Amino acid sequence: MRIATYNVEWFASLFDDNNHLLRDQRGSGRKGVSRAAQIDALGHVFRTLNADAVMIVEAPDQGRRRDAVAALENFAGAFDLRAHKAIMGFENTTQQEIALLYDPAALTPRHDPRGAVSGPEGAVGAPRFDGAMRIDLDVDAREDLVRFSKPPLELALTTARGRSLRMIGAHLKSKAPHGARSDADVMRISIANRRKQLAQAIWLRRRIEAELAAGEDVILLGDLNDGPGLDAFEDLFGRSSVEIIMGVGGGAAMFDPHAQAALRHPLAAQASTARFHIEREGRYLSALLDYVMISEGLRAAQPEWRIWHPFDDHACWRDAKLREALLVASDHFPVVLDIDL
Repeated sequence: MRIATYNVEWFASLFDDNNHLLRDQRGSGRKGVSRAAQIDALGHVFRTLNADAVMIVEAPDQGRRRDAVAALENFAGAFDLRAHKAIMGFENTTQQEIALLYDPAALTPRHDPRGAVSGPEGAVGAPRFDGAMRIDLDVDAREDLVRFSKPPLELALTTARGRSLRMIGAHLKSKAPHGARSDADVMRISIANRRKQLAQAIWLRRRIEAELAAGEDVILLGDLNDGPGLDAFEDLFGRSSVEIIMGVGGGAAMFDPHAQAALRHPLAAQASTARFHIEREGRYLSALLDYVMISEGLRAAQPEWRIWHPFDDHACWRDAKLREALLVASDHFPVVLDIDL
């Protein structure tokens, strides 16, 4: 079975209000890329992936006038994808939903959120992801309220062979210091955002621990916007959110080989899943942001990971059409897990 996670930059901009593709020459959300070019590039990437399930981060918008599931299924139909059904959980207000595109012949997913429903006052522990968690973020003996701008997608999944497992799709909040007017503002907002992201990681980790304690197998996948050694704030707080979710330092481990390698060899060359253009510096920044983590019970199922990076993966580089499609389709690249389920 092939399971992937893929952050598609501004997928929502490729659809009209009737959830149909806008295959024209107007600009997409990607700089210098038309909607038609991005759509065709995405179609080629998805068809080449031929995955049983793809967790799509930044999926099309869901709201009063938009339907993310319909949009994704229309996209799948346009390219005759085997994974042609879609499912999502709690909608958000960012125009970047989290949704699973899947092959119904290979697996059956069900939105199955867990945790206590919390009101405006929030709840301690690990409440349902569309609520609020109470936690002291800054050691001032006062609890703060933490919310997900993009509530993780929790799925109960059954494969065609009858194997059951839990799947969680996540997109943690970016740490960019939006609204800063001075260097002091940048520092203050960055630290506050970092605290919030770590709190979200703790929330996710608590849910994973509850699932593992109940004997469930778990796959956590998505864009965690963080990684070991990614920025200077890790020194301030001690651990990255990726390390928290993996269970580094205690508890049942979640495993991703690319994250593991970065932890073990911080000075060595690292894998990357995203490539961003830094215009003011005239260069590109590569980063390891996207992960597919599995629990210990799945490590015996012959898992193999691969990042479809057009410059780092030889097969992707050798296929010129795929290489170009990956560069046009998004600023992130698919992370693929092949596993015997």
